[in-house]
This record gives sequence, structure tokens and C-alpha cells, in this order.
Amino acid sequence: MKTSPLAPTVRALLARGRGLLAADESLHTIAKRFAACGIPNTEENRRAYRELLCTTPGLAKFVSGVILFEETLRQRTARGVPLPEAVARRGMVPGVKVDLGTAALAGFPGEKATQGLDGLRERLAEYRTQGARFTKWRAVISIGPGRPTRGAIAANAASLARFAALSQEAGLVPIVEPEVLMDGRHPIGRCEEAITAVLETVFAALAEQRVSLEGMILKSGMVLSGQDCPVQADRARVAEATVRCLRRAVPAAVPGIVFLSGGQGDLEATERLDAIARLGRQPWTVTFSYGRALQAPALGAWRGSPARIAPAQAALLHRARCNSLAVLGRYTARAEGRR
Repeated sequence: MKTSPLAPTVRALLARGRGLLAADESLHTIAKRFAACGIPNTEENRRAYRELLCTTPGLAKFVSGVILFEETLRQRTARGVPLPEAVARRGMVPGVKVDLGTAALAGFPGEKATQGLDGLRERLAEYRTQGARFTKWRAVISIGPGRPTRGAIAANAASLARFAALSQEAGLVPIVEPEVLMDGRHPIGRCEEAITAVLETVFAALAEQRVSLEGMILKSGMVLSGQDCPVQADRARVAEATVRCLRRAVPAAVPGIVFLSGGQGDLEATERLDAIARLGRQPWTVTFSYGRALQAPALGAWRGSPARIAPAQAALLHRARCNSLAVLGRYTARAEGRR
């Protein structure tokens, strides 16, 4: 069988015991997070913060790749090194979020579709020259009365499939992210039904668009109770439901699944990842692609002060190490300094 030219990048991203750092927040999202810490949302502050994350000493031991925002892809470190190059020099793979955010889906009240396919082929060629080696596209699916609809699922699956095909054409590994949101009062069983339906539709669309499954990575949420559900499933049930769902809907040809943290707390995301890992080997490599669950302690420590870069980087490294242990099924309270 002919080896995919994307295989080396896939292997690098799915290296044992390592995961992805999602540092691709949109301008709107990072503005909210900066505001909560009293940090002015300027381009220079965004650059300094992303440099802080990407240049953390020792991070590559636990992080294999960094998902960057388009703005960051064009920025340089304080010493003039392009940030994608700074990531690569430290033994991590640089990637970029390529979607342009969501908009209301016409005819489907309360549901959204992701924008960004127009001009994507040309943008992908540019991103590759700037150092990106993988891409990410996020679709957003909500659970509620009568939601998600088959029409909304199909529309988002079609966009994810076109994005993936265009990325592979450009020599970039696509990370396909159909996120089913935690918002709502639904029980864990309703979440499992929704994620299963979404993944089945996405993989049908990927097949129709002739996407090589061996040259892509799936980014998915865990199967969880709705954030406002009065009965929250424990981590053991979350792990069992998540693995059951993925085994039913994700082909074994997919090399890896990376979990998003969504609205989970730092410790919750780590503990649940560890519970999944302890269920044993799966058909695919399973690891993390966390944003807020890795970054929140670092952002809180930094608060925009150059004098606090070292403690901020130490906080990021700690969370990355804990999640690396979780991927291996070796995480314990001792890792957090608790007994």
C-alpha cells in the first residue's frame, strides 16, 4: 500500500504521550479572556501572549503541535523569528485554524454554519509557505428542542469535508472538528446520540469528497451531560460513553482522535482524559487538543506583565505534563501536588 505524503506530519502530531496546544482563539474570544484578566486586547499583547505559549521551555516534551490563529502565523517573536518557525525550532509542528467563524444557518433557527470556504484554496497555499503543516476547521452543533436537525448536521459535514479535501490537496493535514456544544440541560445519553449522528454524517461526507482518512485527524468533544443538567455523569460513565460512541462512528482507518476541552475545567478535562485512557487501547491514537484547559492558569499568571512570563510558562508546562500523564493513563492527584 502506498504511504500518504501526509503520514510524517500525522505521526509527529500523534507522538506517544504528547498532545496539541490550541492557541487559535479568534479576536472576539481572546478579547473576552484578556478582559477577564484585565489585559488590553492589542495586537502586541496577543503577539506577546502567543510567543509566551509557543516558547515555553520543555513544552515539546508534552506537546507535539500548536494550532495558531491566522494573525499569529504572520507575527514574529521579540527577536524577529516568525512564530511558526519558533514553534518548529522547539520540536513542535505549527498549524493554523482556517475557518472564518460561524453564522446563522438560514432556515434553521438556533443553528449555525461555519464560514470560510470561499478563497480557501489560495489561503491554504499561503499558509503552507508561512510554515503551517496542518489545518483545523471547527463546526458548531447545538443540542436543544428539535436540535440538532439533520439539515444543520449535513450542512456542517459538507463544509468540513470540502475543507479536508482542500487541505490535503495543499499538502496539509486537516484536523476535522465537529464540536457538539456542552450547553443545555440534556442528559449524557442525549449527547451520545447527537455526537454519534454528527460523526456518522461527517464520515459519510468525507468519503464522498474522497478525503484520505489516513491523512486526517478527528477533533471531538467527549460525551458529557449538558452543562446545566441537574445530574452530571461521573468520569467513569463519561469515559465509557465516549469510547462506545467513537467506536460506533469513527472508522479504524483514522489515525488519531484529539479531544477538545470545551467548557470543562482544567482538572475535569485531565481527569476525564485519564479515565478514557485507562479503558485500554483503541483503534486510533487518543490524545488532547486543549485550549482553555491548558492556557487558563498561564493567562491568569501572566496578566500582561513581562515580569510574569516565567510563572506563566511554568503553569502551562504543569498542565501540559498532567495531560501527558492522562494520555498514558498515569495521571494521579500526586501530579497536581495533591494527595
